[in-house]
Amino acid sequence: GKNENYKLLLSSNPNNPRLHITTVQRNNPMTAPLFCMVLRKHLSGGRILSVNQPEFERIIEIGIESLDEMGDKSEKKLILEIMGKHSNIILVDEKGKILDSIKRVSFDKSSVREVLPGRDYFYPPSQNKINPLTLDRQIFFAEAEAKKNFKVQEFIYKTYTGISPLSASEICHRAKVSPFDFVLTLSNDDLNRIFDSFYNIILDIKNKNFEPEIIYEPETRKIVDFSAFELKMFDSYIKKQYTSISKLLEDFYFERDNAYHISQKAHDMHMVVSRNIERCVKKKNIQLNTLKDLSDMDKWRLKGELITANIYAIKKGDKKLKTVNFYDENMSEIEIELDENKTPSENAQKYFSKYNKAKRTIEAIEVQKKINDEELLYLENTLVAIENSTNESDLNEIRDELSEFGYMKRKAVKKGLTKKLQKSKPLNFVSSDGYDILVGKSNVQNDELTLKIAEKTDIWLHTKNIPGSHVIIRANGEPEKVPDTTLLEALNMSVFYSKAKNSSGVPVDTTLCKNVKKPKGAKPGLVIYEKNKTYYITPDLKIINTLKESLKE
Repeated sequence: GKNENYKLLLSSNPNNPRLHITTVQRNNPMTAPLFCMVLRKHLSGGRILSVNQPEFERIIEIGIESLDEMGDKSEKKLILEIMGKHSNIILVDEKGKILDSIKRVSFDKSSVREVLPGRDYFYPPSQNKINPLTLDRQIFFAEAEAKKNFKVQEFIYKTYTGISPLSASEICHRAKVSPFDFVLTLSNDDLNRIFDSFYNIILDIKNKNFEPEIIYEPETRKIVDFSAFELKMFDSYIKKQYTSISKLLEDFYFERDNAYHISQKAHDMHMVVSRNIERCVKKKNIQLNTLKDLSDMDKWRLKGELITANIYAIKKGDKKLKTVNFYDENMSEIEIELDENKTPSENAQKYFSKYNKAKRTIEAIEVQKKINDEELLYLENTLVAIENSTNESDLNEIRDELSEFGYMKRKAVKKGLTKKLQKSKPLNFVSSDGYDILVGKSNVQNDELTLKIAEKTDIWLHTKNIPGSHVIIRANGEPEKVPDTTLLEALNMSVFYSKAKNSSGVPVDTTLCKNVKKPKGAKPGLVIYEKNKTYYITPDLKIINTLKESLKE
C-alpha cells in the first residue's frame, strides 16, 4: 500500500500465535500446503479493505476484496483466532461460509464448533466478558460486587476481554493495590483508584498513545514479557523501547524462539559432555584413592632392607623378625612379618617386589592422572562454552570439535544439502574507554583468539584454575596505557564467561599474550602461561550488562 510493499505474518502456532508486519524473509516450501493453495485461489490480486478486532476479542478479521471465478468482485474474510492451542486461520466467503482453515476441526474434536469447509462460520463461545473500550464505572462496581470472592487481578482479566493477567497486575500496581488481594477486602477508594488506572490505560489505547517495550530481568537478561504500553511495575527491570509494535513482536519472538532453539540444540551436547565429565570425575577419584593407598609404600622398601641387614639372624621357618630400625633417629624397635615357607632372601625380595610394583603403579597413575585432568578441564571448558552459546554457529563449531575428538558422531548430511553456516566469531565488546574486549566462545576459538588473532602486546585474561573463556584486551601496542576501568570490565567478563559466574572473590590471572604458550599435544583451549598477576573479582552485573550493550555485531 502507498507505493510500498509490506509482509504480514499470521501465525497459528500454539506456542506463539500472532499477527504483525515482518521484515524477515522466509523461504517458501517446495510444495505449497493445501491451505496456501486455497488462499492463492481466492485472494491473489486482492485488496485489503478493513482490519477489525470484534469486541476487543483475540480475533482479527481482515476484509479482502478480490475477483471470483466469474470475474466479479467479492469480499472475503481472512480470520486469525489467537487462542493458544486452539489458534486458527480461517478463510470465510461473503455469505459467512468457511472456505477452508489451516486447522480443520471436526465434530469428534469439538462438538461445540466445527471448523470445516462449507460450514457456517461463527465466533468461538463467548465467556460473557465486557469490552473494555466501553468501560463504565457503575458496571465496574457492579461486577466487583458480583465477583467479590475473586482476587483483584483475576477479577479484572476474567471480566474484561483482551486483558491479560500481566495487564491486570499493571492496573493494580498503578492503583497501589496488591493484585492478590481479594475484591471483598477493598474499600470504595481502592476500587475507584483501580477503575481510574484502568480507564487511563484504555484512554491511551483509544488515543493510540502506545509505548511498546520488552522487559528483561536485570541480572540474567532473560526476557520477562512485552507490552504495548509502559509497565510501571517493572521500573527496576531493563527495558527496550520501540516505536513499532510489529518490530517489537518480531524481536521478542525471534529472541525467545532462538533461546529455545539453542537450548534444544545444545541439550544432546550438554548430556554427552556432562556424562564424560562424570566418567572423568569417577576415574580421578579412583586414581586419588589408589595414590592414597600407596602413599606409605616406603615401608615395604624399609622392611626389605631391614630383613637384608639381618639376613644371617633369620632362619627359615621364622614367622617374625624383631629388630632395631636404624633408619629411625630414635632407633625404635620394629616387628616385621615373615613367610615361614620362604627363605630370608625370598622374604626380603617379597617386600622389595611390593615396593617396586607400587612405584610402577604410582608412575603409571601420575601419567594417567595428568591425561585425565587435562580431559576433565577440556570437557568443563566445553560445558561452559555450550552454556554461553548464543547462536547455531557456536553450537555447530562445538559439535564439530566434539566429533573430532570422538565424543559425538558426526551428523550425516543429506546429499545435495550443503548448507554452510557462517563461521562463529569471538564476542567483541567495547570498554567504556573505547578498547576492544574479545571473548572466545569455544575451545578451538579460544586457541585461535589467543594464539592467532591477539597481538603479543595484548592483555590476556583467564579465571585461575577454573574453566572459562579466554579474554583479550586489545592494547593497541601499549598495554601499560590500558586504563584500570577497562581492565576491571575485562576481569568481570572473564568471570561472567566462566564456570564461576555466580561466585564471589573469583581469582583471574592476567598476563601479556606473548607469555601464553600452547603445550605440544594439548587439547584445544588448554594453555600455559607465566609472569601473571592475579586479581580477585566478584562479578558486578551493572558493569557486565553495560558492556553487553556495546557488543559489536
